[in-house]
Amino acid sequence: MTDQNDSNPVTQQIREDISYNSQQAGENLAWLKNEMHPLFFILNRAEVKALSMLIASLHDMDYHRRMILKDSPKCIIISQFDTPGSLYRTLGLMPEQNTSYAELTTSKSKLPNSPHRLEVLRFDYTRKHDSKVAKQLPLTKIKQSVYESTLDELQRSHPDFNLDKTKHLLQMLCCNNPEYIHVSSPARIARILNLYAQTEKNDGIHLDIHIMGEESKTGESRILLGMASPPAKGFLLQLLEVFNRLGVAVHRSYCLTLSNGVHPYFLSTFYVRPRDETILDKGTELYQKLKREIYNTQILSSLSSSHSVFVKSGLTTGPEASLIDAMIGFCYANLSHNNPHRYSVEGVKRAFHHHPDITLQFIELFHARFNPDQDYPDEDDREQAYREILANVATAVEDFNSGRRVLDEFRRDVFHCGLLFIQHTLKTNLYVAEKHALAFRLDPAYLDDLGEAFTADLPTDRPFRITYFYGRNGSGFHIGFSDIARGGWRTIITQGRDDFITNASSLFKENYVLAHTQHLKNKDIYEGGSKMVTILLADPEGDKESIRQQLYKLQFSFINAFFDLFVVENGKAKDPRVIDYYGEDEPIELGPDENMHNEMVELIAKQAVKRGYSLGQGVISSKQVGINHKDYGVTSIGVIRFAEVTMKALGIDMHKDSFSVKFTGGPNGDVAGNGMKLLLERCPKVKIKLIVDGSGALYDPDGLDHKALSRVLLQSDLEAYSPAALHSGGFLLYRNQTRKDGMRVLYKKVQMTDGEIQEQWLSTDKFNKTYNSLLFTTKADLFIPAGGRPETINAKNVDRFFDKNGEASAKVIVEGANSFITPEARLELQHRGVIIMRDASANKCGVISSSYEIIANLMLSDEEFLSNKDVYVQDVITILNQMVEREANLILKRHQDATGSICYTEISNEISREINAHYAQIFEYFQTNPELCDTSIYLNAILLHMPHTIGKTEKFKNRIKDLPEKIKYAILASKLSSSIVYDADPNSIYGGMIEAQVSSLPQFS
Repeated sequence: MTDQNDSNPVTQQIREDISYNSQQAGENLAWLKNEMHPLFFILNRAEVKALSMLIASLHDMDYHRRMILKDSPKCIIISQFDTPGSLYRTLGLMPEQNTSYAELTTSKSKLPNSPHRLEVLRFDYTRKHDSKVAKQLPLTKIKQSVYESTLDELQRSHPDFNLDKTKHLLQMLCCNNPEYIHVSSPARIARILNLYAQTEKNDGIHLDIHIMGEESKTGESRILLGMASPPAKGFLLQLLEVFNRLGVAVHRSYCLTLSNGVHPYFLSTFYVRPRDETILDKGTELYQKLKREIYNTQILSSLSSSHSVFVKSGLTTGPEASLIDAMIGFCYANLSHNNPHRYSVEGVKRAFHHHPDITLQFIELFHARFNPDQDYPDEDDREQAYREILANVATAVEDFNSGRRVLDEFRRDVFHCGLLFIQHTLKTNLYVAEKHALAFRLDPAYLDDLGEAFTADLPTDRPFRITYFYGRNGSGFHIGFSDIARGGWRTIITQGRDDFITNASSLFKENYVLAHTQHLKNKDIYEGGSKMVTILLADPEGDKESIRQQLYKLQFSFINAFFDLFVVENGKAKDPRVIDYYGEDEPIELGPDENMHNEMVELIAKQAVKRGYSLGQGVISSKQVGINHKDYGVTSIGVIRFAEVTMKALGIDMHKDSFSVKFTGGPNGDVAGNGMKLLLERCPKVKIKLIVDGSGALYDPDGLDHKALSRVLLQSDLEAYSPAALHSGGFLLYRNQTRKDGMRVLYKKVQMTDGEIQEQWLSTDKFNKTYNSLLFTTKADLFIPAGGRPETINAKNVDRFFDKNGEASAKVIVEGANSFITPEARLELQHRGVIIMRDASANKCGVISSSYEIIANLMLSDEEFLSNKDVYVQDVITILNQMVEREANLILKRHQDATGSICYTEISNEISREINAHYAQIFEYFQTNPELCDTSIYLNAILLHMPHTIGKTEKFKNRIKDLPEKIKYAILASKLSSSIVYDADPNSIYGGMIEAQVSSLPQFS
């Protein structure tokens, strides 16, 4: 019971305050109802306690300044004074979490007796995983009244909306956030559904603005922003930073993140006013700046040090800082691969950050060359201005001197590389506002200007094109060695900065070597060789689902940047904001490689059609309407056929005789899995003694049990193999099955000993020593590296392939994985008696199959292809076997003719170079004489290159004339150049050339 006579002054004052607060509560409630937007109470009807706390303390805001009204794991509500940048600062102080819903409300007028307005911030953290949404979505029920009222509102307010999607999108909204539907009006629900639809329609990002009716008198505008797969954390903070930096005050905002079962969408509405009290509308310069900055948040993280150094200080815009980061990445990739210890990423970054005077000159030079909004009367004036600035920048780089000799030499190298980057870029999408990532198409001549010190470790052949990509969480290159080129796109997933930097340092070299190998490999098709290699810095705390989202976001961003450059009209980039100094169509084909999933393959094909790319869905192979490599094992067909021909030359008939083989690459992998499948089908006496893949190692001295292996082929990694099927001495090492022993991590090993399975736990050191030694020490007749990182066998470890008596652990190596063995190691192995059939020869069938898939895309409709698919694919497989046998037999014959003085791999290189040299000359000949392509003799040559199905079907046969001109030149060049090398007598060829030349001489007089 309270003591009414308590004379304690503190408690008396407390009672007075309680009494006063109770009296003020009514006025506070009335003020909030009058001054806050009506939605404030509607949307927060479940937060009565938080609202009551606000009402009880509103008159004391001068004392509190900021109050936490609710703080639970699922929701935080904060009230505070509205001051310039207050939203941005408060959000920056909060812990990073995945927000499902954010609500920001500012009072219409200032608080009583205060110079400030009131701000209330609410953040919900109830985001659902995509997989959970995918399961629940079909089961989500929608009230008929909600459906009908939303449908009516969509018809009235958004007449272009596809009403057939209404129910599904309502289910999606309700599944993610049922409260949103319960508290929202039909107009609000319709607006968010339309924003989602517009975002989906516009390639995952949509921005729009409307002046708010009567409220336009006060200058308020509503900005609608939708983004697919937004940055996982800190994205709202970054958007508020953009608004704050550009002087745009956010008075209200509602941000919803929802998943469609595949990936998340960020859907937001911002009610804003410029602080200078002007009107913000589409036609204003401020809106154009805002648009560029908001789109740029996809590329530049606010955590980037370039953002801190250049953007926050006001030295550059956000897009310019993205360009700086891209230049840093380009310079690091090009300088570090040959000397990673000297050219660290931090050192390259400091060169740009510590010398903003040089960096800003680079930006000015880039604008002069590529900014379409620069005011030049004609292109000659642009070129003159560019040349003048270039001369000044080149002098600044050459004369750079801070008095620290060694450091100055390093930074001059960096600046020289940055300058070459600008000089040799031929087109870029930097000025396309709606870009998802940056892309730069370069003239590879910059490599010669860079100098041998930085290129000595690269193949001496120079590419036809180099394209560089830069995004928020990764970068990459596409390198092609001819005009029409094809090759796979692989993405390296790294987790943690150290892992990213280590891989980024070798990214350019890996890409270059793979593309060069691909060019040697592509000798039998009309496309030259290329490769795209990108690297992703995945969130180290992310689960598989979030990493997959990051992977898809990076790939989708880069393919759209690719189309920004390579979708052309009359030879020039179609988008007028891309200034194009190259000016020709470039037919580039991609294919799936490491971490390229079927869903992305199909999406890339659809996007190519949507964007108007010249090859349409033929931009990528292995589609559903195509020839899936894994389903048909096309790559493995070449590898195994090469092995059969080679082993036959050694007296081993693989179809009849007993022989042993070891693999790298798991049973679920394309090349390894299908290779093992073919061996089990064709070779009843094969002993597969070793399989090494990312999940561990499987060894059996007597060969793996065929039935047990068949059960896991193309289904699971090797850890699914039954240990009970092992023979005595066989064992399984499990990389993914571990346990802790104090601070130590132990790895599981099971071994068959005397008919019993024994379990062991190995230390990290013991596991790695065993795992890393197996491919070197396990004895087998044949070794097929069909998986693993490039340069696994190199000059430093090649000796391990031989025992103490100098005997190799395998007599024959048929390379099913690209660049698994370095050129130096290949030579050493062959000099010591090992037969190697290199990747460019043995692993060529995948790309040949892909080439024929693209031909199908160019000549047949989807329906025609599917109805003829079985026959078409069988025709292609026949061609694959023919091409492999031709090359394998030619390599063996040339080696025999040279009495072993030339290595097998060098003969392979010679064959590729001969064919490619003829190809280049013949392609140029037809480019100069295009009318020849449609004459009967050359149409027949094109027909001979085609699968038999094309030639025997009249309507397909007649379409050959309609192929793109460059494709016809390329097919003829390919057919004739390969025939010259594989089939023709060189004497007769040169006899014909001599006869033609003699006949053209004038008569003697």
